[in-house]
Amino acid sequence: MTDSDPTPAGEFRTAHPGADVEMAYAGSNTFLKGESRDVDDLDDVDVGVLGVPYDGALTNRPGARYGPEAIRRASAWWAYLSNYKGGLTNMNTGAQVDYSDLHIADCGDVPVFPMDYEQTAKSIQSHVATVAERTFPFVLGGDHYCTYPAFCGFAEGSGADSVGLVQIDAHTDTSNESATFGKHYHGSSTRLIAESQYSDFEHISQIGIRGYESPNFFEFAEESGLNLYTMRDVHDRGITDVIVEAVEAAAADTDAVYVTFDIDGVDPGIAPGTGTPEPDGLSAHQALQVMELLGTHDAIGAADVMEVSPKYDPTESTQTLGAYLAVTLLERQFAE
Repeated sequence: MTDSDPTPAGEFRTAHPGADVEMAYAGSNTFLKGESRDVDDLDDVDVGVLGVPYDGALTNRPGARYGPEAIRRASAWWAYLSNYKGGLTNMNTGAQVDYSDLHIADCGDVPVFPMDYEQTAKSIQSHVATVAERTFPFVLGGDHYCTYPAFCGFAEGSGADSVGLVQIDAHTDTSNESATFGKHYHGSSTRLIAESQYSDFEHISQIGIRGYESPNFFEFAEESGLNLYTMRDVHDRGITDVIVEAVEAAAADTDAVYVTFDIDGVDPGIAPGTGTPEPDGLSAHQALQVMELLGTHDAIGAADVMEVSPKYDPTESTQTLGAYLAVTLLERQFAE
């Protein structure tokens, strides 16, 4: 408002209804343009979003600390479209969706300690537990080590004694120990989950595994009970068959299932913005099908998207896909 244009903001919005539609690239940078809330003020919301800008447990290219901000900004597109059009038709599923009906609160970023993974893990677990006491937690990473404390926080906060894991990833993250990185890093997060009080390998399903793993890994998978689905399995059986079987295995005899999607599960020709890319990954179509199917399963109680490193993708396609994956699962869970 200037001296030459004294119209109050309220009158301007009344006269120009489009002024109430916030552009995707403007305004607050929260997930799906959700309102900002504290983690202990979520009793009336569907989803509590937390960012974890931490990549201190990486072994390859850094940059996942910038993932939460990038995914949030990318997600604003769907909020803008839904607000501007008064709802949307999902052209993949046929669902009628109005994201203004999906009550999302963005709780900001978890405090992290770049030189102290133990303190960072405690912070993640505590914040996710607080959200899980009240609503569905969705975590934006961050490197994949962050999934371990987030998983434990979900179990703690939700009161679950046993939690299954569905992991979409290029790598199994089952390392016992690295001479360089120790026992706690992004290559050991799944092992740490399996060894926690809340889960075991028999309730962990992995989809999209490829590249190279430890010697005799298939023997390890069979002996441990790990539900392993490689990219060759996806190619041979189809993504639908694999996902249905994988989530049922994770949900069997557990109180809930946690979904973790490492963006390097997708082929780097589609999503190059990640720290450890592996060729021959999931297509964008397959990745979205994964979230469509998982989003309809009653056992899913929490989820994350990890390892988005936007600086390796000047096209911004990786964070856009990361946001689309998150939006798809939440749409199927809450907005249809």
